[in-house]
Amino acid sequence: MKIFPHTRFGWIRLSVLILVPALLFSFAYHRFLYMPGRSFTGELPPLSNQVDDLKDRLRVHVTKLATDIGPRNIAHEGSLAATVRYLNDVFHEIGYATSSQRFQVVNATVENLEAVRVGGSLPGEIIVIGAHYDTQTNAPGANDNGTGVAALLEIARAIKIQEVDRTIRFVAFVNEEPPYFHKPVMGSLVYARRCKEREENIVAMISIETIGCYSDEKGSQKYPAPFHLFFPRTGNFIGFVGNEESGDLVRQCVGLFRESTQFPSEGASIPERVPGAGWSDHWSFWQQGYPGIMVTDTALYRYDYYHTPEDTADKVDFDKTARVVEGLIGVVGGLANSKE
Repeated sequence: MKIFPHTRFGWIRLSVLILVPALLFSFAYHRFLYMPGRSFTGELPPLSNQVDDLKDRLRVHVTKLATDIGPRNIAHEGSLAATVRYLNDVFHEIGYATSSQRFQVVNATVENLEAVRVGGSLPGEIIVIGAHYDTQTNAPGANDNGTGVAALLEIARAIKIQEVDRTIRFVAFVNEEPPYFHKPVMGSLVYARRCKEREENIVAMISIETIGCYSDEKGSQKYPAPFHLFFPRTGNFIGFVGNEESGDLVRQCVGLFRESTQFPSEGASIPERVPGAGWSDHWSFWQQGYPGIMVTDTALYRYDYYHTPEDTADKVDFDKTARVVEGLIGVVGGLANSKE
């Protein structure tokens, strides 16, 4: 049996067969999967008093949205208006003025709600931090997306007292869920189109989407193929996801997160066609040519109560969610300040 070639051509052919796949794998890894720093491993440190207080505030927000208000969409009369009133109250209590972008859907008027922290030296460079406040039809939406909205409010609170170079917009979007998902009246798409029409310089968009579920059990994390070959099968991490054009932003955000907090994290810049890659409001900004990423616990790939009436506040891991939000405060602060 001939194992090795006996001619020069044979050796060249064998080398090509070995090297080309290896080079392609290396190229793909560094283009799509490589992230700076290392994901945290081991036992999580005790919560600081600051993060413990943050945990309590996150719980208050999620409980208000998912328990007191409940399902939030046009089918539940008054639920969207009640949500906007609550968000307005919290933004105003923090010290922000707010503005609304109203538009018509069927026979209802709906709105995106915005609060702005104007930058100092680079006010024309804009970072959008967004989360959708609506829910799937009969879901109370504690995790999807009460956790994202709660994070939005608390990041805004922390940034309010920081000096920032770039302008940061905190936007609560309506109509992310079906039947409006990826449709012209999806709230974030309405907003992103206006940004483009005004020729605004959106340098980064972060969509905070379903960040409250974590598990240390092996096999608790699933993926669309072939990502199960590259990422952990334990769902104890927070994920950062962008398209290929947003790869630099994904890597920057993962690096900042790993610098600012001790919590497991993974990141990927992947083709838009991968199932789940564009399943939130960052997709709307991709359509307008802006860089955008999603921060997520991976939703249906981990969370059993996704889009169900059982998505209630008691299912949210507020301890770990608070750790993630503390890390995201570091990410936003890092993005907002220019590097000399």
